[in-house]
Amino acid sequence: MQKINSALLFITLLFLLSCAEKQHKTEDHLLNALAEDYVRLGLSIGQYDADFVDAYYGPDSLKPAISKSEIFPKDSLLNQVSELRVSLGNISEKLSDTSKVRARWMSQQLLAFDRRIRIYSGEFKTFDEESEDLFGISAPAYPEEHYKLLLDTLEKLLPGKGSVQDRFQNLANQFIIPENKLDTIFKRTIAEARKSTKAYYDLPETEKFSIEYVKDKPWSGYNWYKGNYTSVIQINTDTRIFIERAIDVGSHESYPGHHVYNMLLEKNLYRDKGWVEISLYPLFSPQSFIAEGSANYGIDLAFPGDSKIRFAKDILLPLAGLDTTFIDIYFEALAIRGKLNYARNEAARGIVNKTMTDKQALEWLIKYCLYNEETALKSISFIKKYRSYVINYNYGQDLVRKYVEAKGTDTKKRWEVFGKLLSNPVLPEELLIK
Repeated sequence: MQKINSALLFITLLFLLSCAEKQHKTEDHLLNALAEDYVRLGLSIGQYDADFVDAYYGPDSLKPAISKSEIFPKDSLLNQVSELRVSLGNISEKLSDTSKVRARWMSQQLLAFDRRIRIYSGEFKTFDEESEDLFGISAPAYPEEHYKLLLDTLEKLLPGKGSVQDRFQNLANQFIIPENKLDTIFKRTIAEARKSTKAYYDLPETEKFSIEYVKDKPWSGYNWYKGNYTSVIQINTDTRIFIERAIDVGSHESYPGHHVYNMLLEKNLYRDKGWVEISLYPLFSPQSFIAEGSANYGIDLAFPGDSKIRFAKDILLPLAGLDTTFIDIYFEALAIRGKLNYARNEAARGIVNKTMTDKQALEWLIKYCLYNEETALKSISFIKKYRSYVINYNYGQDLVRKYVEAKGTDTKKRWEVFGKLLSNPVLPEELLIK
């Protein structure tokens, strides 16, 4: 009797496992079909909006087979977004937890598709409304007094006489990298950041990147991820580049920034799990909040504590032929200026909401972000092109920092938490520590 019961139990377990496996395969089939529609739709939008697709490394079969029409098909694209979100919602309740994560992530990304289509068509909303729709979150706003108090703190630190802005620029100008040293400095910085990253992550053996120096761009650096663990990193040389920017931009675009983020997604989700939706990176989406926030926070992981100052003093400044005098004060001042980053959001909020003229925004950026005029003008051109995208850098960094450090009490644990963040479809709201 016992043997019969055991046999029946075994058969029952096999039957249940078989049913679960069939359900899982059916579930994956349905979700993958919708994921392919998601990719096709994103690539179709990208035919018109040249800034929409940041990266794509999926199959050619999902690329649009028909050339774009002369007229932007706004209504048709919006209808496709709506129908796809409805389809995802209809199957969501029947999905396993893992598949629900995929469906929810795609649905939030599609909400951003909707808003970007409207923006491309000239249909605008307020800065905060656009950031909610595009990036799944809106950044806090601070009164002008908040920035004035930070400037007061900085004024007590800076050497010399005159305004805080002039004194900061005089200090900063001592650390401008000569143009003929840029390639040396960037390559040395990225090599150091890569060394720090590889101490904690096993990166694909074939991973590689190249560096290009460009002009006439609204951004300071860009990572063009090509798939197959390869990136092209472009550094904009329109403006003078200060020593700390070489560290920040170099790490942000490479290790453990955008290059690593894209590689981990490609390997862990697209290649290992077959999640085709990951092969498309739409720039104006919640994904960018995670991408930019993690790339900025990753700088501190690669150069923790005072190692950034030591690296600049002992390695980079001698390579650039620059004096190290005042570098400690400069980095102390930079730490305070970092807290002024949200002032850039206010300039963007003013430009997008039309409550600031370009002249007022320029004055604001020079006064409260401590930009020189060329950097402030470049920032305005960025805001006009990318609008509320600026929140991804400062608010994104802050939320990623709080999320990682709330879960990671030591360096090893923080790298581990950070790696999981880079390897999963995470939404901005999930970073909020309650």
